[in-house]
Amino acid sequence: MTSKILVVGSAAGSIKALFSKITSIDAKHGKFDLVLCIGDFFGPPKESSEDGDEVEDLLAGRLHAPIECYIMQGEYPLPHNVIDKFTQTNGELAKNVFLLTKSGLVTTANGLRIGCLGGIFENTVYSSSEAAPACIPLGFSSPFFSVQTTERLLSNTLSKGSSVRDYKSLASIQSSATSSQRVDVLLTNAWPSAITQLSSTPLPQSSLASTGCYPLDDIVKRLQPRYHFAALGGKPPVFWEREPYVWEDDSTEARISRFISLGSFGGESQGKKQRWFYAFSISPAGANPRPPNTTKNPFTEGSIRSKRTSEGEEPENFIFGNVRQPKRARMEQGTSGKPPAGYKCHRCQSSEHFIDTCPERVKPPEGYVCRICNTAGHLVRDCPTRHAVGDTGGKKPKPGYVCRACGSENHFLEDCLVANQSSHGGRERRHPPKEIGPGECWFCLSNPNLAKHLIVSIGAECYLTLPKGQIPSTQSPDVRKAVPGGGHVLIVPITHYPTYSTIPSDLALPILEETEKYKTALRAIYAKHQSVAVFFEVGRLNARGGHAHVQAVPIPRDLQDQVESAFLKEGQRQGIDFEGDSEAALESAYSGASGYFKVDLPDGKKMIHLMKNHVPFSVNFGRQVLVTLLGTPDRFDWKACALDDEAESHDAQTFKAAFEPFDPAALN
Repeated sequence: MTSKILVVGSAAGSIKALFSKITSIDAKHGKFDLVLCIGDFFGPPKESSEDGDEVEDLLAGRLHAPIECYIMQGEYPLPHNVIDKFTQTNGELAKNVFLLTKSGLVTTANGLRIGCLGGIFENTVYSSSEAAPACIPLGFSSPFFSVQTTERLLSNTLSKGSSVRDYKSLASIQSSATSSQRVDVLLTNAWPSAITQLSSTPLPQSSLASTGCYPLDDIVKRLQPRYHFAALGGKPPVFWEREPYVWEDDSTEARISRFISLGSFGGESQGKKQRWFYAFSISPAGANPRPPNTTKNPFTEGSIRSKRTSEGEEPENFIFGNVRQPKRARMEQGTSGKPPAGYKCHRCQSSEHFIDTCPERVKPPEGYVCRICNTAGHLVRDCPTRHAVGDTGGKKPKPGYVCRACGSENHFLEDCLVANQSSHGGRERRHPPKEIGPGECWFCLSNPNLAKHLIVSIGAECYLTLPKGQIPSTQSPDVRKAVPGGGHVLIVPITHYPTYSTIPSDLALPILEETEKYKTALRAIYAKHQSVAVFFEVGRLNARGGHAHVQAVPIPRDLQDQVESAFLKEGQRQGIDFEGDSEAALESAYSGASGYFKVDLPDGKKMIHLMKNHVPFSVNFGRQVLVTLLGTPDRFDWKACALDDEAESHDAQTFKAAFEPFDPAALN
């Protein structure tokens, strides 16, 4: 079925006026099935709430949307009352007004998949924890999106996503899994960095040729949206529609993508207001003819970006105006401190200084605090500590970062001397250690090869899955096999962190809380089936990292008093000692000083082993202890215990049905 959609630019707080315009457009060009509001819907933060505030009117139900509207976060933090309403209603701010998460996915009644990446990009904070404060799990109190945001978006696209109100759509990933991450419509604030390549459509501003953000390129390549709408093309935003481009594959019908950047409906503007709305019709499937002006794909062709100017003018050098200069001209002039002949600052047209020393550079707004040094008075790009050097000559980390190889706070992992040395003879490695990324991690939900049929529960921060080759056998009669489906499960944080100890402190609280909720629930279901829980975690800080998880194994109740001695006995045999002060050892482990092995015994006691440099530790140590205790040594090798997909799915569904009354995700 074909859907008719209206997309509008940033309302910037002019909500009542926007609704009025939507009513008029719908009467003239409708009827529209839905409206997508990109960019800032609420505008910049206000110092105080005034009588007649349109945000309050909307939340209180005094302001009505004429058509179902989906809104997103723009370049500012959302108002606190909006965040509060979101958490209370799971996204429905008012009748016909729904707020998408920063990594939202919606599937409409007509089957259209709409993805959203809210917030803005800042390279210096993209990979930091500042982009997603722990107090607001969805990150609305921060204007930035982070690497965790993009990972969640990619994870969400593996699900069909039944409705805008299904913000935990991952919870139904098994029943609603899709083989493709493709979406029909993608909404973002930022432009992809490659979008202007291979296009001959003039840009309204030459600076837009370099305005994109690189993480969005990978998002577009994975999602292949048929329509991509962006809100922040210029200051103020301007309209630009790129020629369609094509995704070549083995299918008979090529997939065509269109990119449209809209002007702003509200807010300040200079001169004539740019086109701020776009209407189109789309169906989930059907003919997809190639328009005559289709170009090659800028995300797959890898062409060199060109700096184009507006309305067909002659190409202008972005730095030096129309004066052609060799690449090293400025470097050669550096000793005198003056620009070369013909140079003009493109901000003030002066020939006396370079652009980075221009006195008219944009000053930070009132109340702005640099997110690198946490002081006011300058933008992030002007921070005096931005290029600070660490103790090994590389870039200096921000406060709170700890190198996983040596525990230092003064250099990154890739600059660490310990990490870059071989454990054999002290020979240096030729390349820095490689991290495992979500695309190759077997625990990341964004990995298409994830064994989704084993997942039994997904919460806000963690998910629960059966492992392949679990310790209890479900294929042979065994009086000790008491828990339905076997019961051996893994608690896995959704976001990729190598270990629990490497989760940033300001993000760790909700993940740790949900992990404990799952532990409590597992203890309860095990108890119902005359078993007790043993939890163990391997926090291995090796060069390639991994994905944090806790293993939970049910043990018959009559063996619970033998668990501690079993770990001590096997540890003594393998040269693995446990610390006397478990709390102090755990604190040391979580400080990043060393890798660790942690056991939660049935009586609540914890056992901690701190790994030592150059002393091997087997990741199968915990399994070895438990199969020995259970008298099932044939269950040590998980590969030998693995079942086919059908049998694994049966075990997962059996355990899921038994676990449902205890499942904290289902009870929320």
